[in-house]
Amino acid sequence: MKDTFFSSDFTFNAKGILHTFEKPIVMGILNITPDSFFAGSRVNEEDEILARAKDMIEEGASILDIGGYSSRPGAEDISENEEIERIITPILTIRKAFPEVLISVDTFRSKVARAGIEAGANMINDISGGQMDAAMFRTVAELNCPYILMHMRGTPQNMSNNTDYNNIISDLVQYFSKRIALAHSAGIKDIIIDPGFGFSKTVEQNYVVLKSLEYLHVLEKPILLGVSRKSMIYKTLNTSPEESLNGTTILNTIGLMKGTQILRVHDVKEAKEAIDLLHKLNTSD
Repeated sequence: MKDTFFSSDFTFNAKGILHTFEKPIVMGILNITPDSFFAGSRVNEEDEILARAKDMIEEGASILDIGGYSSRPGAEDISENEEIERIITPILTIRKAFPEVLISVDTFRSKVARAGIEAGANMINDISGGQMDAAMFRTVAELNCPYILMHMRGTPQNMSNNTDYNNIISDLVQYFSKRIALAHSAGIKDIIIDPGFGFSKTVEQNYVVLKSLEYLHVLEKPILLGVSRKSMIYKTLNTSPEESLNGTTILNTIGLMKGTQILRVHDVKEAKEAIDLLHKLNTSD
């Protein structure tokens, strides 16, 4: 069976090491916050953080995404200094224990991005695509690290009111085309795009984006899929984030079949199994 949805054409460079996508990879979520939407993802104590990181790495995570600012709808705004204080010790602890794992800093603030990379992180995951901090693109270019550029309108506090689109797929392509051009012109070399499921989108719009995900390949960038335990699952099924693992696996599988290169998840084992099974299917004669 010919390989049609796993692409090995994309690469990114993290601190001098070239990473390729021979098959999709998993990013495990570590929320160093007291108010993330999925309680099971929150970790705060150092030993708990280290244990969770160890489990995710053993289950197959290639990247650990560390965030100190909750971006759920209506989330509390915190200061840059508090966000930095939340993430620095986890980054230092994980880097010391697991020197080979890639660490991503989930932030839209350039000061936090710089502090995270200087502490030992490898890449920046920005929900605002550089729109909430004018210094972000310049900072990432100076740090010479990969950059995950997400689509969102407004802020986490008001994004639920910014869901009017002429054509959401066309609007996404236009948004990414403009932001990618600006990022490249600032000097950012390696860019990964994230459609931003759950950000400035209704449940229905999230499914339209997932259904049409392959159209984003026109941008010629790796795609990150972040649907793990989100409201597009539990609102559709009338359940809860805690009951959304099966739904997450189903949507991750659909995303993989449409060409996703990175799955950002709370549950690494299940995501890695989906990747491995689809890879087996896709490479069988």
